[in-house]
Amino acid sequence: MSRVQLALRVADLDGAIDFYSRLFNTTPAKRRPGYANFAIAEPPLKLVLLEGEAGEATRMDHLGVEVENTDEVRAAATRLADAGLATRPEENTTCCYAVQDKVWVSGPGGEPWEVYTVKSDAGAELEGKTSIELSQVSGDGTCCVDAEEAMPTDIPAELSGAKALVKAAACC
Repeated sequence: MSRVQLALRVADLDGAIDFYSRLFNTTPAKRRPGYANFAIAEPPLKLVLLEGEAGEATRMDHLGVEVENTDEVRAAATRLADAGLATRPEENTTCCYAVQDKVWVSGPGGEPWEVYTVKSDAGAELEGKTSIELSQVSGDGTCCVDAEEAMPTDIPAELSGAKALVKAAACC
C-alpha cells in the first residue's frame, strides 16, 4: 500500500495534534519531541506535524509518497531519473524517528518531494515526550543534518540512552 504524505510545520504542535485528531477521528501513530504523525486509513494519508517557531503560520514543509519497501524506493528513483528529474537518494537515514530509505526530487516550484519507506522505528523511548529541546526534527527536503551539529547539549540524564537516536533524528 502506498499513501501520500503531507508534512506541515506548525507553531502549536499540541493544538495541531488536537485539531487533526478530531478532524480525522484518530490519534497520532507516533508522538516524539517536536514531532507527531498520523497514519490515516481513510483517506490514505500520512500526516506529519513538525514543530515550528511560535507565532508562525502553519506552512507546508514537504510532501512525500510512503511505499512498502526499499525495492519500491529504488524503482521510483530509477523512474524519476529516467524521466529527467534530479534525484537525491538517502539510504539507512534516520529521519522523523525512523530508519528510512528514500529518494528526494523537487517540484517545479521548488517544493520537496520524497518517496520513502520506513525500515524500523527509532527513538521509541522518547514516545510521548514533548520537550522541544530533545528534538532535532527538521524538514523541507534538507534531510539529515550533520549529527554533531544537530546534537542537543542538554539532554536529561534519564534520556541519555536516547542521545544517539535524538541526534540522528533530523527529518521526515
